[in-house]
Amino acid sequence: MNNQQRFHPIDTIAIALITFLSFIIGFLIWNSNSCSSNCWFEVQPQVKEFSWQNKQISSEDKAFLMTFNRPMDRDSVEQNLAIEPPLPGKFSWAGNKLAYTLEIPAPYGETYRVFLQEARQKFVGQEELGEEVEPFFSQFKTRDRAFAYIGSEGEERGRLILYNWTRQQKTILTPENLIVFNFEPYPQGDRILFSAADKSSGIDAIRMLQLYTVATGFNNNDREPTQQVEDTSLSNSEPKLILDNKKYQNNKFDLSQDGKTIVVQRLNRKKPQDFGLWIINNDNSIKPLKNSTGGDFLVTPDSKALAVAEGEGIALFPLQPEAQPLDFLPKFGRVVSFSSDGRAAAMVNYNTDNPDLKYTRSLFYVNNQGLQKELLNLEGSIIDCQFNPTATNLYCLLSELKQGDEYREQPYIAAIDLKTNKTTPLLALPEYQDSRISIAPDGLGVLFDQVLTSDKISNTNIPINDSGATIVTSRLWLLIPPSEKSSSHQVEQLPFIGFNPQWIP
Repeated sequence: MNNQQRFHPIDTIAIALITFLSFIIGFLIWNSNSCSSNCWFEVQPQVKEFSWQNKQISSEDKAFLMTFNRPMDRDSVEQNLAIEPPLPGKFSWAGNKLAYTLEIPAPYGETYRVFLQEARQKFVGQEELGEEVEPFFSQFKTRDRAFAYIGSEGEERGRLILYNWTRQQKTILTPENLIVFNFEPYPQGDRILFSAADKSSGIDAIRMLQLYTVATGFNNNDREPTQQVEDTSLSNSEPKLILDNKKYQNNKFDLSQDGKTIVVQRLNRKKPQDFGLWIINNDNSIKPLKNSTGGDFLVTPDSKALAVAEGEGIALFPLQPEAQPLDFLPKFGRVVSFSSDGRAAAMVNYNTDNPDLKYTRSLFYVNNQGLQKELLNLEGSIIDCQFNPTATNLYCLLSELKQGDEYREQPYIAAIDLKTNKTTPLLALPEYQDSRISIAPDGLGVLFDQVLTSDKISNTNIPINDSGATIVTSRLWLLIPPSEKSSSHQVEQLPFIGFNPQWIP
């Protein structure tokens, strides 16, 4: 028998096919390094992926990615990329990926169109530009502009109200039997956390608070209303009880920025010495934060820690029941607010250790690089401060001590430029008795209220404020700060009777 190996017909065909394909691959590789833009096999450049395609974004979305299938001439892309309405931003590249980072959050309630044409392909090491990109068009939109407030008149009195500014639609979210005292929207805007008591509690309502959540009608993912609500007196969603008041009195609360943790201040009804902070996790389990005395507090923007006023300073606790403080800032007595990125905070120094500054308060800018910069010192009060979305300005509700026979403070809203430290008073509030401010997530403007209160409390004269005074009535206002288009601010009274307005994120 012949020992020489013989090839079967199928082996011969396979070897021939492999040889042919190897030749074709080698030819294509050789030509890709040497051919011009007129090569017959060249794929037309195109946008392979756009990260915001047909999506709805919020102020937390700061940049989009555009991925090309071919190497591009970067200058031609940057010159021909158009966004309508315009959104100023900066370009950066990584290979075939373009990142466009917004300078300011995209204004809410808008649909944006993205166009790209006439951009050219370009290989590394070649001077000549290649084919034009396939014309590209896409769009995305921002969330509806909306805010919530507590009504103070008629059937809305003491109830949580949602106003969708984009659709000009008002909805009452809570039933008539509940009196709402405070609330915070969840980061996706799909729910609101609020404290409330049954109307039958009367003057004891503030000691009978329970925590609830209620749906807003916005979808969790695309933030589109699940339906058009035509009935302006009732919401289709019933509040869900989160924390009852059977054993403990529930006071102040704060919601983490990721929406997964609630911190609430509680007092044991039978043992008043049992007073402190409790943590409610996403699964509704609740545990005490044992090492905290339960002073004024705020959850940090990274949702991992808690800033608590402890004696003569601010303690930072991790959000764990048995945890020890991470840090202690002895110079400050109160954290007013954090910037949204968590890199900075506005804090108050009561100047108790400086005889020359007795009876004054100082507002400080403190960042994560160790900078502690005094922004202002005044004899009045630092009531509230909020960073704008880009953390370049701080808007504050302050008061100025007026000289006279009676002790009187004149409140006003001021803007502080954090680069120059310049404080600019914007608006005096002559009829002020109690007020809060809220800055729009896209920086549009500042919502604030002007509240008229009374010391007389009865079953019919509710709701009441944090100090226990009855809120008789309140007006809502919008302040639009100075901008590049207008050097002066604008103030507009809104057609709503209520208090504690807060923008939906």
